[in-house]
Amino acid sequence: MKGKIMSKSIDDVIQEKMKNPEFKKAFEKDLAQFSSSVALLKAREDAGLTQRELAEKAGVPQSTVARIERGYSTSTKTLSKLASAMNKTMRIVIA
Repeated sequence: MKGKIMSKSIDDVIQEKMKNPEFKKAFEKDLAQFSSSVALLKAREDAGLTQRELAEKAGVPQSTVARIERGYSTSTKTLSKLASAMNKTMRIVIA
């Protein structure tokens, strides 16, 4: 007898897990951090800058740029410096 394989999409799993308030809080925090990391990486690449070049323009170590792009947290002050170094503005949205 063949077993029935049930598969769920990742969206279905996340939606189910989001019913747990602790999971939801952690997920939303991580998602916000990931979004910041992706936004910085994309802006840097769009500006045609290496991590080192951006770091020099912003006055921060290259390792700081690398850590942020890998998803580590940072201050809004550092993100603002990086944005300014690329002639960009930083927006914070509270929804």
